[in-house]
Amino acid sequence: MRRYDTIVVGAGPAGSTTAYRLAREGASVLLLDRATFPRDKPCGGGLTGRAVRALPFGVEPVVEHIVTLAELGLGYGRRVERGSGAPLAYMTQRKHLDHYLLERAASVGVEIRDGFRVTGVEANGSGPTVVASGERIHAETLVGADGVNGVTAKALELGGNRDVGVALEGNAPYELVEADRYRGRLIIEFATVPGGYAWVFPKGDHANFGVGGWGREGPNMRRYLARLCEVHGIRMESLCELRGFRLPLRLPGARLARGRTAVVGDAGGLIDPVSGDGMFEGFHSGRRVAEAIMDVLAGREETLEPYGPKLTRELATHYYASWSVKAALDRYPRMSFAIAQTGLVWNVVEGVIRGEIRDVHAARKLAKPGLKALAVLAQKAGDPGRAYRQLA
Repeated sequence: MRRYDTIVVGAGPAGSTTAYRLAREGASVLLLDRATFPRDKPCGGGLTGRAVRALPFGVEPVVEHIVTLAELGLGYGRRVERGSGAPLAYMTQRKHLDHYLLERAASVGVEIRDGFRVTGVEANGSGPTVVASGERIHAETLVGADGVNGVTAKALELGGNRDVGVALEGNAPYELVEADRYRGRLIIEFATVPGGYAWVFPKGDHANFGVGGWGREGPNMRRYLARLCEVHGIRMESLCELRGFRLPLRLPGARLARGRTAVVGDAGGLIDPVSGDGMFEGFHSGRRVAEAIMDVLAGREETLEPYGPKLTRELATHYYASWSVKAALDRYPRMSFAIAQTGLVWNVVEGVIRGEIRDVHAARKLAKPGLKALAVLAQKAGDPGRAYRQLA
């Protein structure tokens, strides 16, 4: 039986790009997913400039709309528009994006088995083993990329210690809404969902309407989404493909690697706390775990365990800032909104979204009074990001 250098479980964005990076470096890679592609997934479908910069190739073939303007609302009342005119986000759909990423992985030699359900994962002295569709498949290393509901993180006791959020979204064809109202802009409605926000994202032939917040708000999500739709002049019942999903929010003590196994993306709880976006974290964690795997295959390291602390340190400053903003917006929405929408603070936010500012700590010099005020509000709200601050 063939033994692979790496088995990647899960062919979403994090899994496919991890497999691509490894195969491009000459590793033998098997990529498994229980779904048959192309398939869709619940998601707002936006790629920030930061996420696109973290990819090893372009995504132009699957971009349906480019957003250059952010319309920010507070409780469906006060509104401001922000944007320099440069692209903020690239809108796509997961059924197109994920299939495209999978094809890119196949193009560099990744062996793909979709429609292949993994039922067990083992890690012992002889290396990781995956049990799937009646087979036992062996590898030198293994990457879990099968999301918040997957089997790998649980089986390997990785990526735990998470606070889980929830979201609900659906699509409105442009014949039901005023298409020009949404073209070129993303709409974020703050102070509408505890622990989150409501959104409207434009796509090629429709707009995506969604709400997300704390996990405990699950029973209320339909009501929040109905209110968003009402404000924008449609009925929630008019939305197509209405779907809910969970958002894993990793805490800093959670392990991302054990022995020669590791988790990436949603499987590791790697999601931005304030936005709920996990694309950048998925792509970036895939890059770092691929580097760690190549170190093991080349004999420079014995295990993948250095990957976890390294990635945590790299994300610590951003996660601290993100948890701080999330706490401030949740507890003191009016004051936080007033600060966050100012020109200087927005310039920092836009720089981070576009991937032009990588170190949020250093960016404080650009808008020190406003960011310091947000930090004070976050501390008054319990300072949930303090554990990340200690790692930064």
